[in-house]
Amino acid sequence: MNNSVDERLDNLLDINNEATKALVDGRIKTPVVVDHADERQVDRGVDYKYTRNTLYNLVERGQDAIEGILDLAKEGEHPRAYEVAGQLIKTVGETSEKLLQIQKQMQDLEGESGRPQNTTNQLFVGSTSELQKLLKKKNDRV
Repeated sequence: MNNSVDERLDNLLDINNEATKALVDGRIKTPVVVDHADERQVDRGVDYKYTRNTLYNLVERGQDAIEGILDLAKEGEHPRAYEVAGQLIKTVGETSEKLLQIQKQMQDLEGESGRPQNTTNQLFVGSTSELQKLLKKKNDRV
């Protein structure tokens, strides 16, 4: 009776009661610790490379456009063409500065360990022997 009530509640709440199943089967499952810090580091690297390549392409295309608009301005000697050339030069310069800014931001992010210095309110689900084994493995690595 008790088992069927648990199963009904599990189905109703759409949960999986693995902890009691592991004890019922007589097997002890070790807890799985998921660390997303590595994924964030990879994502940061990918984003940095993509942004950097995009900015490089923008600077290169801007330089080509500057050469073209300067040729046009020299041929036509129209003040508006020189104004557009000046704005384009300013935009390319700002894009180049953004390259330096993302470099600095990436260095700041890499300077962080990516993990909190102080961790509070952690929850461990398992037996005390499992916890001791886990702590012993952690101490052996250090």
